[in-house]
Amino acid sequence: MDYGVLADLVESVLALLGVGERTAEELAGDFASYFVAGGFVMPPLVLAAVLLWFAIGYRVSALRFGTRRDARDLLDRYAKNPPARTTGIVDDAAVRGLELAREGRPHLRRFLDDEFRAYDAELNKFSRLIVTLVEVAPIMGLLGTVVGMIETFDSLQDMALFTQDGGIAGGISQALFTTQMGLVVAIPGLVVHGMLRKRQRAIQMELARIKDLICTEPAGLFLPRQ
Repeated sequence: MDYGVLADLVESVLALLGVGERTAEELAGDFASYFVAGGFVMPPLVLAAVLLWFAIGYRVSALRFGTRRDARDLLDRYAKNPPARTTGIVDDAAVRGLELAREGRPHLRRFLDDEFRAYDAELNKFSRLIVTLVEVAPIMGLLGTVVGMIETFDSLQDMALFTQDGGIAGGISQALFTTQMGLVVAIPGLVVHGMLRKRQRAIQMELARIKDLICTEPAGLFLPRQ
C-alpha cells in the first residue's frame, strides 16, 4: 500500500500547526514508515488510538468533581449562598437538588431520581467505547502478528530470504511491530480508564449521598428559614 499521500497530508497538517518544513517532512516520513512496517492493521490501530484518546479526553472533562467538601457542608453552603456558576457534577447536583426541594413537591425522591438520571448518563458516556477499544487493540495487534508470521513461513517455504516485501525479516518485523502497537494503544488506555472509573464511583457515591440527605433530613434543614 502506498502511503505517500498520507505522508503529504501529515506534512501539510504539521505545516499548518507551525512546524518547520524540514521537521514536518521528517515526522511525516516516520509516520508513513510506521504504517508500512505494521501492514494493513495499522490504519485501524491508529483509528482506535484516536477514538480512545478522544473518549478519554471527554471523560476527563466530564468527570469534574467540583468543590471538594462534605456533602452535608456543601448543601448547607449552597442553601444559604447558591453559586452563580458550578464547577462540577457534584456542585451542579447539589444546586439542582436544593431547587427541587424548595419547590415542595411530594415524593421528592422520585423527582430527584429522574433529575439525577442525566448525571448518571453523563458519568457513563464513552465508558463502554473505551473498554471496547482497549480490548480490541491487542487483538488487532495479534492479527498483525499472525499475518507477519504467515509471511515469514511463506518466505521459508519459498526460500525467499530477501524479497521486495521484506521476506523473513519483513514478516518478523511486522509481527513484532503490530504486537507492540496494540499494547501501546491498550495499556495506557486501560490505566487511565481505571483512574477515571475510580473518580466516577466517588462522584456517584456523592450524588447518592446528596439525594439521601435532601430526602431524609428534616424539612428546611438546608433551606433558608422563612
